[in-house]
Amino acid sequence: MTLSDSVILDFLYEKDLELPPKALYRNLNRHGQEIGYSTVQLRLNELLEHDFVTRDGDGYYEITNKGKMWVEGKLSESDFGG
Repeated sequence: MTLSDSVILDFLYEKDLELPPKALYRNLNRHGQEIGYSTVQLRLNELLEHDFVTRDGDGYYEITNKGKMWVEGKLSESDFGG
């Protein structure tokens, strides 16, 4: 789990949003997080692989229950595969 992963999960959790990568990138930066678009794309793929987010057929990402548990401090680094 990287700092960028936590930033993405925290944002999706707090805002309760489903967003495509570009909109997520723009909103993270709008809210003071300096994170690059390529980083958002890369980390979303990693989070998807570990079931912290889901992606629908339109390319929108949403935090999963597992992702919410991570944000709430109910999971450890080993749950991410690290």
